[in-house]
Amino acid sequence: MTAPPCDVSLITGGAGFIGANLAARLLARGGRVRLLDNLSRPGVERNLAWLQSAYGANVDVMIGDVRDAASVRQALSGVRQVYPLAAQVAVTTSLTDPLHDFDVNARGTLVLLEALRAAPVRPSLLFTSTNKVYGALEDVALRRRGTRYEPENEDLAARGVSEARPLEFHSPYGCSKGTADQYVLDYARTFGLSAVVLRMSCIYGPRQFGNEDQGWVAHFLIKATRGETLKLYGDGRQVRDILFVDDLLDAFETAMAKIQDVSGRAFNIGGGPANTVSLVDLLARIEALLGRRVSVAFEPWRVADQRYYVSDCRAFSARTRWAPRVGVEAGLERLARWVEQIPAPLESAPPQPEARP
Repeated sequence: MTAPPCDVSLITGGAGFIGANLAARLLARGGRVRLLDNLSRPGVERNLAWLQSAYGANVDVMIGDVRDAASVRQALSGVRQVYPLAAQVAVTTSLTDPLHDFDVNARGTLVLLEALRAAPVRPSLLFTSTNKVYGALEDVALRRRGTRYEPENEDLAARGVSEARPLEFHSPYGCSKGTADQYVLDYARTFGLSAVVLRMSCIYGPRQFGNEDQGWVAHFLIKATRGETLKLYGDGRQVRDILFVDDLLDAFETAMAKIQDVSGRAFNIGGGPANTVSLVDLLARIEALLGRRVSVAFEPWRVADQRYYVSDCRAFSARTRWAPRVGVEAGLERLARWVEQIPAPLESAPPQPEARP
């Protein structure tokens, strides 16, 4: 499918992990892409250099911040689709600096929504929220089975957490992303914006320069490949469903293609029950991939760390027929091949490429 020549997509945070992968897909299909990024996250300069090397002048880059209304208005010129991926993404950082977390995630989203509301032609918007809007799920009774936790409720164990789960923001990060999540839904309801919210679980894949606070699947692989010690917080039996980035991009495209059917709704998106791992499960898989043991140090539990979270994606699948296609084993192998190609630690990342102000 080739995008129409006038179809410009704006990706805020476009040099990040998901943004760079999304930009590459849209550009490869003939679309026009504009990136708005302040390049604050370590490693994203590499993603931007990669995109510019592959697609040259077809990548329209603006160095700017989503909290700056003038930059956002300028970035929206001629745009038909918006993917707001710029965010403060770590619970730990939100605990250290809640004001910054709120400013980026909540106020930054509101600045964008107001710019969209004022636009003469309103683009469609796909907002990436988080499973953290459901809180720590402390009321879910769990049992330990081998290397993982699992719910005692058989229906929850079989299907995962649905959108019917009450919202319960926990941690400043959960509050800021939850606030943005609700603002997007209300602007669709109150002002008629074409907007959908995807509450994501753990996304992983190439171009993810993860750390222990966010992007933990890539972080585990990067540290293990370099022979460095990994920190596990808690007992390592926490369970997550993980989704390969290509499957997430399929969900993005499907949602945008059916925006009139899904607008004003929030959907859970993740690997689902078929693609779950505990932290120690993932370590075992990495050890099998690398053919050697991985050094591990255990630390105390962290605030708002869910013992168990698996996405029930049936609502989105019923509307769109989307389903994950890349299994855990295949996804980890693809990520491992990319990690092997990372030339040096992030501190020696290449200089910032040229971009228009």
